[in-house]
Amino acid sequence: MFFINFLSFFRSITHQKFTIFVFTNGINLIKMYQTTILMNFLRILLFFIAISFSWTHLLAQGIRGKISDANDNALPFASVTIRNTGEGVASNQHGYYEYALSPGYYDIVFQFMGYATRVLPVHIEDEWKTLDIKLEEQVYTLREVIVSSGKEDPAYTIMRKAIAKAKFHRMQLDEYQMTVYIKGTGKLTNAPFFLRKKLKEEGLNLNEAYTSESVSRITFKQPNTVEEKVISIRTSGDNNATSPAPYIGASFYNDKVNEAISPLSTAAFAYYRFTYQGYFKENGYLVNKIRVTPKSKGELVFEGDLFIVEDTWAIHSLDLNTSLMGFGIRVNQLYAPVEKDVWLPVTHTYTFGGKFFGFSGEYVYLASCRDFVVKQNADLMAKPVIIDEKIEKVPEKEYSPMSVKEQTLVFEENQELTRKEFRKKINEYEKAALKEQKNPEIISERIYKVDTLAKKRDLAYWETVRPVPLTELEIKGYQRDDSVARVETAKASDDDSLRSSIKRKFSPGDILTGNTYYFGKGRNLKIDPMIALLNFNTVEGINLGASASFNWVKREKAADSITTVRKSTSLSPALRYGFASRQPYFTLGLHREFKTRNTYSHFGIRGGSFVYQFNEDKPISEWVNTAYSLIMNQNFMKIYEKQFLQMWFNKDFGENFKIKADAQYAMRNILENSTDFSFREASHRTYSSNVPVNAEGDLSGLNAGTAALTQFSVLWRPGLKYTKYNNRRIPVYSSAPLLRLSYRKAWQVDGFSDTDFDHLELGVTHVKSFGVSGKLDYNLSAGTFLNDRNVGFMDYKHFGGNRTIFANMGAVSNYRFLDYYLYSTRGAYASAISHYQFRKFLFTQLPELRFSGIRENIFFNYLKTEFSPHYMEVGYSLDNLYRIFRVEFGAAFENGKYSHFGVRIGIATFLNLNADD
Repeated sequence: MFFINFLSFFRSITHQKFTIFVFTNGINLIKMYQTTILMNFLRILLFFIAISFSWTHLLAQGIRGKISDANDNALPFASVTIRNTGEGVASNQHGYYEYALSPGYYDIVFQFMGYATRVLPVHIEDEWKTLDIKLEEQVYTLREVIVSSGKEDPAYTIMRKAIAKAKFHRMQLDEYQMTVYIKGTGKLTNAPFFLRKKLKEEGLNLNEAYTSESVSRITFKQPNTVEEKVISIRTSGDNNATSPAPYIGASFYNDKVNEAISPLSTAAFAYYRFTYQGYFKENGYLVNKIRVTPKSKGELVFEGDLFIVEDTWAIHSLDLNTSLMGFGIRVNQLYAPVEKDVWLPVTHTYTFGGKFFGFSGEYVYLASCRDFVVKQNADLMAKPVIIDEKIEKVPEKEYSPMSVKEQTLVFEENQELTRKEFRKKINEYEKAALKEQKNPEIISERIYKVDTLAKKRDLAYWETVRPVPLTELEIKGYQRDDSVARVETAKASDDDSLRSSIKRKFSPGDILTGNTYYFGKGRNLKIDPMIALLNFNTVEGINLGASASFNWVKREKAADSITTVRKSTSLSPALRYGFASRQPYFTLGLHREFKTRNTYSHFGIRGGSFVYQFNEDKPISEWVNTAYSLIMNQNFMKIYEKQFLQMWFNKDFGENFKIKADAQYAMRNILENSTDFSFREASHRTYSSNVPVNAEGDLSGLNAGTAALTQFSVLWRPGLKYTKYNNRRIPVYSSAPLLRLSYRKAWQVDGFSDTDFDHLELGVTHVKSFGVSGKLDYNLSAGTFLNDRNVGFMDYKHFGGNRTIFANMGAVSNYRFLDYYLYSTRGAYASAISHYQFRKFLFTQLPELRFSGIRENIFFNYLKTEFSPHYMEVGYSLDNLYRIFRVEFGAAFENGKYSHFGVRIGIATFLNLNADD
């Protein structure tokens, strides 16, 4: 059970990291496969993204057949299109295709990467026509250019022009629409032998197909708005918001394709070598074949073939490979001219595969686009001639005043421009266009609509419109996944009618393992697992806790009758009992939340008597302290008792500005050890006192006293960017740093509160990416006690330390080797925690390690208080070991002198989630 729960945890925190890495130029979707906890884990490995689309024309005639090579080997995912329109379908993985057409005359184009295109005239009448097609391998012709030592490969001038023209192609259309068909199939090909029985019980067998289908009408508008209307949809597992629309902007004309460097990036020459492979002629176009080779092979760079159309310098097709976290990804796209000199992708094929902890799987899906309606950018209708000034002669230009008409044109037909001149003009045009945006902070927008009949299509409908019938395994997969998806949807829903289907009765075992009970009308009771609250410390001995929450959720319309407000109320009791101290503790909390699309308010009250770590950020977990205490006789966790009444209020003014306010009255007591029990009673090491050791003085006579405390915090992300989904803004937190301002005050009142201090702190946290080369995480803070007349030790400024072998979550959340309380202070301080991740450093110079997903990091941490030495940590780590672990090695220094060395083992940094607080 622990292993399965861990897999579920891992799946949940890695979801976004995998979903963002799919490459498309027109249409794709990553649709995570949701079933049980174990099957959720498998979707990480297999990218169980099941999507597909079906035609809306229910025609009774057309063409069908098989596409193969000269040796009768099937050509999977070959393209079948109508000439000069780009509309068509793709063959399945066995080379079979089926294309419904209205009666008439057509020129049908059969294409496959690396093979010569065939065009056949076809007369469609009132029946299906069988066309079995054999394609010959493409013959490439070399230009009459000699590439000798010291001479530049002809590929470079082609790529310089294509890169210069990339932004032009990206902005060439103001708007376009298309209907998209996609079909995807994934399967688990291997699993650990000891889990195969469990998988079978869950309905998941090896080499069992997972397939789903749908049809959408997509509209793209500049600069980055995608509107999708789902016509029909049938998905495996989780069936909400299945859509390729979020990835439509991931064009190879951009500098990055979902974080990987595009071969058409302005920085491409720093990452790639290009080799000219020859050319071929097709439908009057001359197409150049360019071999793309990374200068440093590994993740987030592509390798393969890129085909560029001469003169227009548009993409004709591409076949590229890359990898992420050791998973192989292959992207194949075929473009076609949908209007004069306007090339758009009409066929996509994506292949994913990899291994993970004994699991392996693969996923393949294809997408076909048709029914294009385009609206060209009137400013970019002209076709300039680009000159590569590096090797081509630049014609002399005579100065002549421009007419008013010429001044309004971005380019003129056949206007000769050097690459630099062209880039300058297109960049200026883009800047002017961006200035005209109403909401420049919105970097992309998605509008998602679902036809009322989209999810109601029956099996007969799909059998009618599906180009290739489902296999028996695929049909069984649909039946299985539809039922499992309903249970998973019910668990995640506020809809009581759905939840009622998974209600269960109380079982005494639920007290130990936890459970949630639903009572209808948005009400539920959640019992936390008591087994997780069984711990040991030297103050309480063995201690056992119990906690639960009764929740009531209600949705209603705001005063504007448009905005939906989610209101929730929670009542949360918690119990704890120490068997050595014989001391019970109890708290009771009540809190209310109000949440709309872009605002959030939270306030509550809590009171009772409980034990807390002196650093209430909990630098050491109770489970880790339990293990170290019982096995190693090291009781790192130090706790005190607090009887208190606390109130708090949090308010989000949008996603980039938040305030927090807190007030409490507390009576604090220092506690002493009450047990010396250990599994190693004969050990030479004895437990330390529960009173921490601190560099600023002896705390043995510490009197915590009473305290009336208030705290006010402001969190601000200036320049935060957003994406938009159905008018809901979604923050891109990596686009802006988080600035923090916090002020704490203890109010001294005779006979009521004896604590008296004022504490002010400033901080900034951010993750700065340097392309695929690496990224820098940093957490900086500085502060001081403006008044320290009477400061309890629990009120000191504490710093996240660590003296165990287990690394903390978060690359910059804690120091690696710092004592938990030695340098806690009541004075001024400055703290800096930084972490840099390399794509290629020492061991990752080897391509094999880079392809495995391993990363190398270095970290540097610094701390200085009024009473401490200059404390520094320097270290190195191997990250993403076996996909989820990291190992850190480092040393601590005080005033420049070596202090001690340490090793830490933790969770891979890519799994750590950034939070605002």
